[in-house]
Amino acid sequence: MKINLLFIAALLFIGLSAEALPQQMPSNISLPKVSFTVDGTESNNDLVLTLQILLVITVLTLAPSILIMMTCFTRIIIVFHFLRQAMGTSTQPSNQLLSGLALFLTFFVMQPVLNEANQNGIQPYMREEISQSQAVDNIVQPFREFMLKHTREEDLGLFIKLSGKDKPKDLSEVSTWTVVPAFTLSEMRMAFQISFLLFVPFLVMDMIIASILMSLGMFLLPPQLISLPIKVLLFILVDGWYLVIDSLLKSIIR
Repeated sequence: MKINLLFIAALLFIGLSAEALPQQMPSNISLPKVSFTVDGTESNNDLVLTLQILLVITVLTLAPSILIMMTCFTRIIIVFHFLRQAMGTSTQPSNQLLSGLALFLTFFVMQPVLNEANQNGIQPYMREEISQSQAVDNIVQPFREFMLKHTREEDLGLFIKLSGKDKPKDLSEVSTWTVVPAFTLSEMRMAFQISFLLFVPFLVMDMIIASILMSLGMFLLPPQLISLPIKVLLFILVDGWYLVIDSLLKSIIR
């Protein structure tokens, strides 16, 4: 599974990079491989091999970030961080825990997309049934469909206008480089809307507790000191994590 995810990420990066290349450049780019030989003579291709290794390292470094930007990870992690801030627990759950949970929830949601990319792109390519360019197209296509499903028309139109290109006739003519930032912008907008709805009850609770303390004349007692355990207790009583994750995933899987 880990190898397949790295392979998907690498081919996605190559597919996105191919769209930015000029039309006269060859579209069929082969993946370099590393081999070791014992030989006392120098080869003229040593520099080319070094550049290929550097390119592979760059792909493996940047591809996971690009893969994350093409999934629902952005929405989930933003909501989790706003939820922690609303509860007032600045360090709990930790960033590592929230990121890990968001990552596994992303894999759960994106499982159908990953399976389709694996069945239509990776497996036929490994069996040498299709070319590399066709494999890249088959892998990118399910991610494009997922992103376009959750992208607002206004956000997509904004980046089409900023690109300076003519208005496309249909979505198939829209470049993936245009879809990715539009999808990310839509995800951030949706995440902030969900976070606002989560923030309001905790804010009201803070205001009520602060008003009660002021009416009792306890001006020197910080309201957060009293509101924090109460908010945590109420969050546990209403099974808050279940409700948040259930509502969050339902907003994505629809």
